Amino acid sequence: MEIERKYLINPSKLPLNYQEYPKRIIEQGYLCSHPVVRIRRDDNNYYLTYKGEGMLVREEFNHPLTQVSYLHLLPKIDGNLIQKIRYEIPYQDQIIELDVFKGSHAPLILAEVEFETIKQADSFEPPLWFGSEVTYNEHYSNSYMASNLITE
Repeated sequence: MEIERKYLINPSKLPLNYQEYPKRIIEQGYLCSHPVVRIRRDDNNYYLTYKGEGMLVREEFNHPLTQVSYLHLLPKIDGNLIQKIRYEIPYQDQIIELDVFKGSHAPLILAEVEFETIKQADSFEPPLWFGSEVTYNEHYSNSYMASNLITE
């Protein structure tokens, strides 16, 4: 089960030192959007992921892939390949996953925060540098963005 909230980030309000935090290079493509089936390269790890319906809470299952399997599936994706650098920034008892999009979705920046419970998600107070919450806006789901350019 995945419980997460998502926020738009204004580039002018980013913490000055965000690039000093651990980062990962991520690219992902979507084989299907209903249900969501994606392939992902996360640095040198590869996954096939199924995501259920929902916005704040939904099922998510990750299955490891080999690099060969990932590269075999890559030409089969629908739409655009999502490319981003993900920074992991500690905040209170959480980790902010700051996604700086590259390629066709640049200069979009989103922050995601995952939670163990809905109660934790509901009581989360975002830092001042966060912009509007887009958790319930499907236009900011990566599966939607793979077929539609969103760069704001």
